[in-house]
Amino acid sequence: MQEFFEYNLGARVLYQAGLSGDLAQVIEEMGARPFIITDKGVMAAGLLAPVLAGLTTPPVGIYDDIPPNSSVKVVMEAAQAAREVGADMLIALGGGSPIDTAKGVRIVLTNGGHLLDYQGYNVIADRLMPMIAVPTTAGTGSEVTPFAVIRDEEQDLKLAFTSRFLVPDVAVLDPELTRSLPPRLSAATGMDALSHAIETFVSTENNPFSDSMALFAIDMIASHMRDSVHNGADIDARGQMLIASCMAGIACANSYFGVIHALSHAVGGLYAVHHGTLNSIFLPHGMRYNSAIVPDRYVRIARAMGVNAGGRSDEEVIADGVAAVATLAADCGLPTRLRDVDVPEDVLPQLASIALVDGAIFHNPRVAEEGELLELLRAAW
Repeated sequence: MQEFFEYNLGARVLYQAGLSGDLAQVIEEMGARPFIITDKGVMAAGLLAPVLAGLTTPPVGIYDDIPPNSSVKVVMEAAQAAREVGADMLIALGGGSPIDTAKGVRIVLTNGGHLLDYQGYNVIADRLMPMIAVPTTAGTGSEVTPFAVIRDEEQDLKLAFTSRFLVPDVAVLDPELTRSLPPRLSAATGMDALSHAIETFVSTENNPFSDSMALFAIDMIASHMRDSVHNGADIDARGQMLIASCMAGIACANSYFGVIHALSHAVGGLYAVHHGTLNSIFLPHGMRYNSAIVPDRYVRIARAMGVNAGGRSDEEVIADGVAAVATLAADCGLPTRLRDVDVPEDVLPQLASIALVDGAIFHNPRVAEEGELLELLRAAW
């Protein structure tokens, strides 16, 4: 019999090619003075233009000075800019960094004080100012999750902010916005989404609702990621990846992560490596590590990846599932080792210590020890 679980449905999700240029009514239902948070890559790609063209009144401000791994300092600066113009709602346009930054901004604007006052689990206990999230990558799922991961530059750590009130009110999925995403970034964000779905499916917090979302997302990513990377103009593949990313985000919003994200957070706190790239590097190693504990789950993952399980042992099917994941990343041009992204070998013990206390590790199906994490890091190096 299934034990108790909680499943939150979260954001209102809207999907349509070109929808980002028709947000006026959605915005007017939520506020009168929207403030846009984005980054310079989105601006340079011209992705803000259709959003602005579809508004009946211009936004009260735009903040675009957001790095790939946003920081506490950036959140506070953006919050101050939004406060000065009297913003009453936020529109986040971009990948995980702008969306997570906007989540941090809405914490500060609603509750006051400093962002660090709210770090941790369920510190935020009430509704926040309205927010629309418009992802321009198919990977983070941040448009539907209750998490914000923000780098604390002073501590060289990635901090997690978790509350059901952090889920954006509306997620707008427009595959037209992902057409211009470069192949390398398409691949990294796609593997990010795959890691969300796989870790969610084996998490200690998994449940039938998140399982269904996760497995379907794995199948969609295995089927469409290569096309979305190698033929960016394929709007169908782009749309399928955007939906899969959102589904994986909904799943992990309810069932959380594991050892793969703990290791990625540790490395990402010290080095400016794309989060999805790190997840891609660690994913095969984490799958092998956990498969001894929940082999039945990894057999189902392998099947979702397209592996034929007929007449073979679980061990063989799981090995092929891991190989399918590694091959997908390699086919899409991603690095496979930490040394390839300039992580030095002598820092691995420090990374193992950091990962051991990362919040994601506590939902991993296998209870991790620091020595085991170090071995995983060495295998990935």
